[in-house]
Amino acid sequence: MRGGLSGFYIFLACITLGVFAIAAVNSVASMMAEGIRTEGRAILGGDLRFALVQREVAPDERSYIEGLGQVSETATLRSMARLSDGSDQSLAEVKAIDGTYPLYGSVATTPDRPLGELLAETEGGFGAVAAQELFDRLGLSTGDTIRLGDLNLTLTGVLDREPDLLSEGMAFAPRLMVSRDALQASGLVQPGSLVEYDYKVRLPANADAEVIAEQANDRFPTAGFRIRTANEAAPSLQRNIERFSQFLTLVGLTALIVGGVGVANAVNAYLDAKRHVIATFKSMGASGRFVVVLYLIQIMTLAALGILLGLVLGMIAPFLTARFLESLIPVSADASIYPGALAIAAAFGVLTALTFALIPLGRTRDVPATALFREAGSGGTAPMRWTYLGAAIVLALMISALALFMARDKTVALIFLCGTAASFIILRLVAMGIQSLARRAPSVRSTPLRLAIGNIHRPGALTPSVVLSLGLGLTLLVTLAIIDYDLRQEIGSGLANRAPDFFFVDIQNGEMDAFREEIATLAPNATLDAAPMLRGRITHLNDQDVATMEIPAEGGWVLRGDRGVTYSPVVPDNATLTEGEWWPEDYQGEPLVSFAAEEGGELGLEVGDTLTVNVLGRNITARIANFRAIEWESLSINFVMVFSPNAFAGAPHSWLATLSMDADTEAEEKAVVNGVTNRFPAVTTVRVKEALDAVNGLIAQLALAIRVAAAVALVASVLVLAGALAAGNRGRMHDAVVLKTLGATRITLIQAFATEYMLLGLATGVFAIAAGAAASWFVVDWIMTLPYVFNWTVALTTLIVSLVLTVGFGLAGTWRILGQKAAPVLRNL
Repeated sequence: MRGGLSGFYIFLACITLGVFAIAAVNSVASMMAEGIRTEGRAILGGDLRFALVQREVAPDERSYIEGLGQVSETATLRSMARLSDGSDQSLAEVKAIDGTYPLYGSVATTPDRPLGELLAETEGGFGAVAAQELFDRLGLSTGDTIRLGDLNLTLTGVLDREPDLLSEGMAFAPRLMVSRDALQASGLVQPGSLVEYDYKVRLPANADAEVIAEQANDRFPTAGFRIRTANEAAPSLQRNIERFSQFLTLVGLTALIVGGVGVANAVNAYLDAKRHVIATFKSMGASGRFVVVLYLIQIMTLAALGILLGLVLGMIAPFLTARFLESLIPVSADASIYPGALAIAAAFGVLTALTFALIPLGRTRDVPATALFREAGSGGTAPMRWTYLGAAIVLALMISALALFMARDKTVALIFLCGTAASFIILRLVAMGIQSLARRAPSVRSTPLRLAIGNIHRPGALTPSVVLSLGLGLTLLVTLAIIDYDLRQEIGSGLANRAPDFFFVDIQNGEMDAFREEIATLAPNATLDAAPMLRGRITHLNDQDVATMEIPAEGGWVLRGDRGVTYSPVVPDNATLTEGEWWPEDYQGEPLVSFAAEEGGELGLEVGDTLTVNVLGRNITARIANFRAIEWESLSINFVMVFSPNAFAGAPHSWLATLSMDADTEAEEKAVVNGVTNRFPAVTTVRVKEALDAVNGLIAQLALAIRVAAAVALVASVLVLAGALAAGNRGRMHDAVVLKTLGATRITLIQAFATEYMLLGLATGVFAIAAGAAASWFVVDWIMTLPYVFNWTVALTTLIVSLVLTVGFGLAGTWRILGQKAAPVLRNL
């Protein structure tokens, strides 16, 4: 190692990049998870939170909750905030608070005044504060007046920070905060209105929130409470952070594994440069095992340096991203050093370096000294012993086991690992196929082309290294790029064209006929679909409490939180029965339910099974009569559960409606919104285009992170390519010297090498396009069940990148050896 790091820079870069990617992702994820845990009480709004939908607590329930500690009551709903003259309006997430809010954390407003003053009753109504986005949407300023339901509200300030915002899920509209008295005066709360009531409790210092939550469920088993503690302040966000960090960790592991090929190439080149030293050792009686151990110590020492560099960079990542993440997610991101995340990255680095270093070391062990002393010929390699191959396989299995252990979704991780293993095998077969085609190619008159084709299939050719190094990174890049393109296309145009133009929520039962008449006047050629809607939560499946069940990853969303439910005497128009029969229109027997076929299969349900749903504080047990195929992507009115009408006889409820307009213009849509909002102030109007824009914005943020991760994998591939070309320089030097001795000019050799690299780049690019297209088709068509569209721009870009990288790096490495003097090389042949 006295010769310095010459020849090992790519080795270090591959290890450093992979370890950095894994350490950075897991450190940042740990920082965000730690922030959620630290601020759990402020995010939840209390130590304990009781949530109900469509009803407030009963007197005995209120007495019990108030006996636990200090209580803050809030009510949230979506409604329309409109200008006083009715000329414009915007959807708003309305939150009504009491005088004790917030129990934890603090609210920030501009101007900085107590909430009680900002929300107090005024001469013409009540005060309110709103997010800046609402001011911008309606062109408002502090002091202006808006209408909410039947109430005038004076905007007294801008809401800058809301401590418990994250605990309330994804918001599709800006916040409008009012007092509980103001909400009551607005007339928005009607029987069946979609309102969530939250009761947040500040417990005494010695109270155990988990125990109290269990006791509350035991005491009020049919209340329908959704109880959360500070440990579950933002479960949806926590799950998403875990899933996303798992995905990025797997992409980082891909970069590390691709870098492992670079490790093998670098070790090969290093051992090749040490041929005389190894031969001398063996001539003096050193065993093959001694040689392997000696160089393994050197290589792992250098690997440790690369791992250390990667860990240092990963350690810095939380400090660099903290402020940026705080601007996206309102959680205090206090950067720190996370030993667990760094240890995982280090373990992956050590195992990968060791796995890929053993393979070339194992081949060197049994090469005789006579072969090592000669610098050319095919006798310089020997079959690798099964001991080393077996050790490499065991280490690869350890990498897989560690990835599975870390993964939240074991199935996804297993598919990834199997896909990676299959990719190595397929890329090796592709390389063999290219060499076979080159071997069978007809003879050509062009000397550079003939040399290039010969170089592709000759012994010791670069073909396997180039295909393997570039193929995996480019395939990953093509796959992610096409998935991103198809997802954006579907949401931005395909889904928008198929979806209805509007959703109308909280249409009162007694207003439904008048609502239909108003829509017929405002949009006479439009199609209105409507269905009754209640909110309910599944509490039992076949008499088993879902809280005690192991919820499957797929279909588990049905059991989390409240779901919209409806009833119908006939099969819905947009549904198809797949199993079982529908009930008669005049059915009066035990409650029956029709369940979504796909979700039912994922939960293991069958026709004849029973489920219990808590609706308005009442448990309703129904038997599954049939399953229905549902097209969720149509965004039409669909429910997981459709009950027989007798299940909800007499229950207060509202209606949900959709409106589809033919060739609608912006003016026509605005006329519908204005007309409905002014005639029915309590009805919430949702423009589907605005909701899809919000989803598209979220996808854009996720896509940016995915592209960065894919870029890391591609950079690793480029490093490996450079290493592979550098490792083959000795053979290239011999070829160049011999050919020049036989009369070949430098121009001829450059043309031959450039043609060879171009053919390899072209073949690798075509494979990456085909493999990426197949992988993205599987994800889009089978997993996401979305229309698949192949993006030719991605294909052509991939092909160009592949050619530029192979020809560019190939010629850059070859140029130097073309000037090599013949005598020193010929002397050792």
